[in-house]
Amino acid sequence: MLARPSYSLVIFMHAPQMKGSDWFQLLLLALVWGLSFFFTEICLRDLGPLTLAAGRVSTAALALLALALLTGLRGPQRLADWLALLVMGVINNALPFSLIMWGQTSIDSGLASILNATTPLFTFLLAHLLTADEKITRRGLAGIAIGFVGALVLIGPGALAGLGLQSWAQLAVLGAAVCYACAAIYGRRLRHLSPIVAAAGMTSAAALVLLPLAATWERPWTASPDAVTWTALLSLGLISTEAAYILYFRILASAGATNLLLVTFLIPIAALLLGTLILGEQITLTALGGMLLIFAGLAVIDARLLRRQSRSGSAAKAPVPGSPPGPRL
Repeated sequence: MLARPSYSLVIFMHAPQMKGSDWFQLLLLALVWGLSFFFTEICLRDLGPLTLAAGRVSTAALALLALALLTGLRGPQRLADWLALLVMGVINNALPFSLIMWGQTSIDSGLASILNATTPLFTFLLAHLLTADEKITRRGLAGIAIGFVGALVLIGPGALAGLGLQSWAQLAVLGAAVCYACAAIYGRRLRHLSPIVAAAGMTSAAALVLLPLAATWERPWTASPDAVTWTALLSLGLISTEAAYILYFRILASAGATNLLLVTFLIPIAALLLGTLILGEQITLTALGGMLLIFAGLAVIDARLLRRQSRSGSAAKAPVPGSPPGPRL
């Protein structure tokens, strides 16, 4: 998804009409988030995963705090909000970033992006289990089942015989998707905050958690990143995190949460193209098959195509459960 941030689950009647500018921004957001997997792959050549995660959130936090100050936004006034931002910083930034970046030390960026696309599936499932007002319909349950079959196809039957490093890496990325889903549910309590303030608070909290861990376990001062790695790290923080947050909320305000869910389908495509064309990664038929199953599951849950085909002029529509727009990396 990231890394990517919505603070409420929604119930919607139908998706609002998308304008040309909305489609452009949606494609741009998919590219920005798809680039995060690409930048991560470059940075991991010189930096450890914890160091990289700490560098990403620290860069984004500094930029977001500066933006908040320049726009005159005030920070939270209640201790409960600061504590909630700390929890969100862990489950929406520090932990999933670290898991994905560790996972990408063993699997390609394209595969990581596909596995991360399961975020909405976990969101629907956990919302059903943990909330009173977000229950899964039979169609939603079918979509989740199809999507999880796709995830199993990606991990492969070989994992059943014994978990190797690659299997653990794939499970780590799935764990990050679970973190994002938990954050989408927990983060509803922060919807009264400005998006920039919330994003600045989360990334700052994540930096406070990750910096001492990276210093203790990876000793980043011993690394020797070159100019390409530094450029990728700054791009990861400023483009794929700070700019992604701002673009995300622009699309949310203009096109709505349901249309924003479409970015889930586009991020893996962008990441796969970047990984294949620039990094020389190879995408297997199994990975493509798993991706198509995940997309099919999301399509069944979202069901906009089905609604458009069956629309007969009736104004009344049954509400369909929606989710935050998925992968936030």
